[in-house]
Amino acid sequence: MRVRLKGDAICTLFLLVALCSLLYSQLEHLVPAGKKEPTQNKPRVAPKIFSEPRAPQRPMPAEATAPRPQVTPVMRQTEVAKNRVQTTTPPPLTDSAFNFKLYLLNKDNRNFNLLINQPRKCRKTPGGPFLLIAIKSVVEDFDRREIVRKTWGREGLVNGEQIQRVFLLGTPKNRTVLATWETLIHQESQTYHDILLWDFMDTFFNLTLKEIHFLSWAAEFCHNVKFIFKGDADVFVNVENIVDFLKRHDPTEDLFVGDIIYNARPIRVRKSKYYIPETMYGLSIYPAYAGGGGFLLSSRTMRKLSRACREVELFPIDDVFLGMCLQRINLKPILHEGFKTFGIVKPSAAPHLQTFDPCFYKDLMVVHSLKVAEIWLMWNLLHSPRLSCTQKKQVKKPFQWKKKAQITTPASPLR
Repeated sequence: MRVRLKGDAICTLFLLVALCSLLYSQLEHLVPAGKKEPTQNKPRVAPKIFSEPRAPQRPMPAEATAPRPQVTPVMRQTEVAKNRVQTTTPPPLTDSAFNFKLYLLNKDNRNFNLLINQPRKCRKTPGGPFLLIAIKSVVEDFDRREIVRKTWGREGLVNGEQIQRVFLLGTPKNRTVLATWETLIHQESQTYHDILLWDFMDTFFNLTLKEIHFLSWAAEFCHNVKFIFKGDADVFVNVENIVDFLKRHDPTEDLFVGDIIYNARPIRVRKSKYYIPETMYGLSIYPAYAGGGGFLLSSRTMRKLSRACREVELFPIDDVFLGMCLQRINLKPILHEGFKTFGIVKPSAAPHLQTFDPCFYKDLMVVHSLKVAEIWLMWNLLHSPRLSCTQKKQVKKPFQWKKKAQITTPASPLR
């Protein structure tokens, strides 16, 4: 009995050893493909994946957020590498990260329907308005439109001249965020009669469409206007100064005035908002153009630019595109120091100087990059009867200390 049990135990043990050996041989056959390959290929693949996005000024399609890794003999490992690239934090996308190829294919589509029109806007005044204020806006910025209506963009008489106003809008990019936007914008139009809405998506690179459609609208529905101010909703405009300036000019002559930028170079850095690849613009310098915060043009120039816009190839940066149209009609824009489309820069020698002082704005025409509350406050300060500007504020020249002050009392450090 003992011999038989001992024989059975030995046989069972032998079978177990054989089974384990068989399983081990199968595992040994499968494991190297999953373990040995990564240890050999990982040092080569990883630097290729994470170093390529940092390569400067390499023209790549805008939709490509990561380079394609090297092909390895093992298909699973390639998929893992791709997933690793996609799950890592991508560089922050800017407005320039869009499909340039798709833009080039569709850029000749420049005729969009006018969904909301104001055909009688320039017929309210016999002979037409003296100045039409046209403000670029987006559907969701109701607060900015409202503050413009209540401050510098008021319609009516200014220094004896008639002023009218329109806002230029496209359809919102994300329509799900504001589901009732169509109802709201139609109600706003019925209340104020100052909304122009076109059937193109309101994006940064579609501002050129807003430019050409407005000029076409003005040539058709506002041909009797004398002058036009076109600007952004985040600017402060001293309309009184603009009217006084325009009274010295003839609307039947060419006029284009603003903060003119000369010898600007195309930005080739992909992460920039204003990135333009060489395939889209091969020259090294842009034509002279006005900063988009605001500029003035006469009725004659408006009609000429409206025709030029139909002849010049569309360009995604609207300011530069208008400069190309000015070049087309052989008109040199005029630089005026009253247009501060980059804001009022604090003098480096006097960082304590309060540039928000209303006396800085009293002699200016346009100041860019102001918040809603700042526009409201500045307008009220400038129209306050208590405002006294005994000493003219200098915003063009750098601040300089008086010699006497330098000798007697040194500047106290800021805290």
